[in-house]
Amino acid sequence: MAEEIPTVMTAIEISSPGGPRVLKAGERPVPAPKSGELLVRVRSAGVNRPDVLQRQGHYPPPQGASDIPGLEISGDVVATGEGVTRFRLGERVTALVAGGGYAQYCTVHESNALPIPAGYGYIEAAAIPETFFTVWHNVFERGALQSGETFLVHGGSSGIGTTAIQLAKAFGASVFTTAGSGDKCEACVKLGADHAINYRKEDFVEAVKRLTDGKGANLILDMVGGDYVDRNYDAAAIDGRIVQIAFLNGAKATTDMTKLMVKRLQHTGSTLRARTIEFKAGIARELELNVWPLLAERKVAPVIDMVYPLHEAWRAHERMEDGQHIGKIVLDVS
Repeated sequence: MAEEIPTVMTAIEISSPGGPRVLKAGERPVPAPKSGELLVRVRSAGVNRPDVLQRQGHYPPPQGASDIPGLEISGDVVATGEGVTRFRLGERVTALVAGGGYAQYCTVHESNALPIPAGYGYIEAAAIPETFFTVWHNVFERGALQSGETFLVHGGSSGIGTTAIQLAKAFGASVFTTAGSGDKCEACVKLGADHAINYRKEDFVEAVKRLTDGKGANLILDMVGGDYVDRNYDAAAIDGRIVQIAFLNGAKATTDMTKLMVKRLQHTGSTLRARTIEFKAGIARELELNVWPLLAERKVAPVIDMVYPLHEAWRAHERMEDGQHIGKIVLDVS
């Protein structure tokens, strides 16, 4: 029997730009799936740094996307739009969405949804899409990481970092990471990092050079920006690549561009949220082919830091902003 779908739902709204307490539970109409879309009864939703930026007023949703925060969900398909062929009512899915995740119901194009891997519950499943889509595209597609190369990821204890460490190691790279405490460094090593550098105690450029016999890292994934841009150029190997995915220390940097030329570096970057449904569908296909088997075998898995009920989304944002989390923060919507 199909689930009875209400006309209104509980959703977390941003009452005004500001701190975590501006997140308020309110009522919204349940969205109707358009052609090619699924309506998902959300059971869990992942919390990500872009959600914090949106709440602060710095990262508006793309045109046509929901203003409700939340970029990844897991749950059950309860209705389908015209032309849906892949998923049926009642199937469990996890999905990347452009917004709307902090709610009891959310729509997503079926091509941006994936079946929940065998053996995973809703909490773990909701922690997969945003980081795995981001890492796959930026590390393996844009960054072209190859087996045997040396990979440096900054912020190794973050959701992105814990995912990048595991995937890079699973595909044969030597993995270095930076983190801000001994506990975080220890957690990164347990996930597979060959070396974790406590950036509060050691200069990561010197450490990477020492650990690579002066060669440097073939690929660097950076979410810090600011003064890290110039230091990444120093830490990179000849013909190295740097992929920028965020600027936690600021989007403006001063650097010596001759390093880029002399070392023949490539510095690129991307954002994912505003990319087309078709583009994200391509990443979804690659993940299902290359990563879903690893998830099913638990060779890689999302790291869960804390779980909060939906109405305490503000606490989840506080947790993210205090910087003490290791892995993913998730909302329990069920």
